Amino acid sequence: MSGRTGSPPRSRPAAIPKRLGPYRAKRDFRITPEPSGVPASTGAPDRTTSASIGRFVVQRHRASSLHYDFRLEIAGVLVSWAVPRGPTLDPSARRLAVKVEDHPLGYFDFEGVIPRDQYGAGDVIVWDWGTFEADPSTPDPERAVSAGEFKFRLDGSKLRGGFVLVRTAGFGRRRDTREKWLLIHRRDETAIAGWEAETEPRSAKTGRTNEDIAKGRR
Repeated sequence: MSGRTGSPPRSRPAAIPKRLGPYRAKRDFRITPEPSGVPASTGAPDRTTSASIGRFVVQRHRASSLHYDFRLEIAGVLVSWAVPRGPTLDPSARRLAVKVEDHPLGYFDFEGVIPRDQYGAGDVIVWDWGTFEADPSTPDPERAVSAGEFKFRLDGSKLRGGFVLVRTAGFGRRRDTREKWLLIHRRDETAIAGWEAETEPRSAKTGRTNEDIAKGRR
């Protein structure tokens, strides 16, 4: 764990538009159905108020390449990582997770098709969702992510038990400045050896597959 002792300033509502600036700059909301940042009222799990507890969502995204977008509700935004091979319940597997821009809370239940020529063009489903709770060793999610290591438990439809996100180095192309992390399931009672995300391809929200979304099936 990082030896950093200082704590970053707590995010305030006024800071959220700035944090969402990179997200908004990449998208044309006259074309894409993605949320621009206005919170949506949904039938998703209720948002919690404790700083150590929040919602999580994993979206299966068929863009230029298939990947899973892992998002944690922290400080008024969805802090996000792209996980090429998807999360796993196998503690022996270490999944590369590339840090991407923060997303608005309205993205929590987004399913749909991002049009061609738009950033991230492709189809998206809510592959899993639920809540997370910070581990007592990293009780402040915002501070833990800033420091580079966050331990937490997930309570979702597919993902359960202890996980850790840890920032690392040595992945990616030269001059690639994106942060590289590892997403690892901890060894606990919910661990399942050999478990792969691709064995459960349906949406936790609607039961549809990416192919259903792409073809407009209800």
